[in-house]
Amino acid sequence: MALLSPTVLQRIRRDPRIHRIPPYLSALCILVGVAWILLLPLDRNSRRTYISENALLPGQVHTYFGGSEQNVYRAYKQELESVTEEPYSEVSEKLQSILRLNGLKTATQTYEYESSGEKYTGENVYSVLHAPRGDGTEAVVLVVAWKNMNGESNLNGVALVLTLARYFRRWSLWSKDIIILFTPESFAGPKAWVDAYHETHGHNVGSLSLKSGALQGAVAVDFPLNHRFSNLHISYDGTNGQLPNLDLINTAVSIASGQMGISTSIQGMHNHDDSYKMRLRTLLSGMGSQATGYATGPHSVFMPYHVDAITLTTEGEGWQDEMALGRAVEGIFRSLNNLLEHFHQSFFFYLLMHTNRFVSIGTYLPSAMLIAANFTITAIALWIKSGSLLNAHPTGEDDPGSEERPPKEGLGKGKSGAEGQSHLKVDQSSHSASEGSDLLASCTIVLVVHMLGILPFYLFNHATGKQLSTLFTIIELTTFAVPSLIMMVASSYLQRNALVLIKSVSLLFLGLFLSALATLNFPLSLFVGILCSPLTFIPIKRSWLSLAILVPLHALTSPTIMLRLLLLVALRSSGSGMAQIFSQMNQQIPEKLASVAFAWNVWGTWVIGVVVWVVWWPAWVVGGVLLRSSWRLIE
Repeated sequence: MALLSPTVLQRIRRDPRIHRIPPYLSALCILVGVAWILLLPLDRNSRRTYISENALLPGQVHTYFGGSEQNVYRAYKQELESVTEEPYSEVSEKLQSILRLNGLKTATQTYEYESSGEKYTGENVYSVLHAPRGDGTEAVVLVVAWKNMNGESNLNGVALVLTLARYFRRWSLWSKDIIILFTPESFAGPKAWVDAYHETHGHNVGSLSLKSGALQGAVAVDFPLNHRFSNLHISYDGTNGQLPNLDLINTAVSIASGQMGISTSIQGMHNHDDSYKMRLRTLLSGMGSQATGYATGPHSVFMPYHVDAITLTTEGEGWQDEMALGRAVEGIFRSLNNLLEHFHQSFFFYLLMHTNRFVSIGTYLPSAMLIAANFTITAIALWIKSGSLLNAHPTGEDDPGSEERPPKEGLGKGKSGAEGQSHLKVDQSSHSASEGSDLLASCTIVLVVHMLGILPFYLFNHATGKQLSTLFTIIELTTFAVPSLIMMVASSYLQRNALVLIKSVSLLFLGLFLSALATLNFPLSLFVGILCSPLTFIPIKRSWLSLAILVPLHALTSPTIMLRLLLLVALRSSGSGMAQIFSQMNQQIPEKLASVAFAWNVWGTWVIGVVVWVVWWPAWVVGGVLLRSSWRLIE
């Protein structure tokens, strides 16, 4: 217990050697965290994929889809082509008539969403194929949209799913119900249906008249090509960065590649040669997609309900036809039909760097934790430093002189012991009052800044599309003005000890939040942690050289500037001129903001908006306050 005595703790606080260690330790955490990610694609740090659930038995059954079914597919396609130019209501009627002719129970559902001043309305058509060998307690979903995520016609995919529905109807081996879902588009339709299925929908979404049991999985088909294809792309990212069970992806890859001979790809990486460079590109592409939390296909909206789902998209030009895709879908549904319980054996947290290679959470998580730990280390060090500053200057004045005040003349000499004890108690009381006042002011400022972040978050999600461009410019200018406004309002409270506490509290909250976020959305925690890393090294009192480096670096890591930089890099890779790039950038900024608002208002995607405006933006503003305060304390 002697090691924890107040005297020993005070000595530790005053030891200047202790204060010099944390910056280097934080820098080490950042460097190791970044290096950790770069080492993941190596063979020793990753593993080959494998099937954990033995009941799936992928590729162990013979698929019979083909032959005369191709004629049925062509007939359905021809019928649908007759209504391609008609309103979607005509398409809906055509789908219902075909399903009813095949003896399937059919129903419709209407929905209406609004985001950024735009309304998204439509009508879903769905049918339930009751399992001959089941009791209606479990079901799997086959999803197809009339238009895919790119706005392209998915006529071939719809015709194929109609053919599969007729084909599945003739088999008596199903132990799970099969729900066939047709949506007018890939954005709002699937969300409306899955919300209504689980009875979490609002008044803007119609209820379902037909239902089945608990959903065990979902597969979406996207076949926008009018020719044979060469590659099957598997999309698996869900909203808010959620992922399906790895067994579902492995099953699709095993059946498509192993049994059907169809090459597969993920994250848009074609011609993957399994080199370190391609593994790293695939890894970073997947992390970027997961960090945004956007839906990457109709499957994505099933994830919040713990329904594992993927989207199969045909790509390239080759010799594979619609029958090959149909057999692949049949094989996946035959495997899902074998499930005895919900997916649980394999991983839910992973990073894929190839269709047959992955990294589990136990391997990649330390990188984000190390970067988050650098904020916590600095926060604790600053907390200790704040105590040493008050011990050096009990009155709370910013006196850069000696660390200890000389005892007043006569104290302990000509005065009685009781009088000396009284004077000591007064000093301790003054010390406690000053420390409490600084801590209260620091916590108040940090809390107010975080509350301010709710304002742009609300405005962007409720503004119309025409207002977004002007609103972004106003928020961008306001972002750089807020630190100066805080300095003007609270300058009397921003003494050196208070600044130390402000930085400590802000970094402590940032480190704790990123540590928690790393287990939910690892890529977003990692990226935000790297972008916020300069905040760790913002000085309270440093030289001109430190500020000359940190001021421009701090400006570049602003959330609004970072959006412009990301768009600049994306447009620059297209080879356009600078004048054209800036013109396109001004057009794309409102589009990106509208997509973020849509993700919040329709999909319920909260990660990107909450993290940017309630965590990253306030931390950046506090860093701006500290930088501006440093100008007053330049040595």
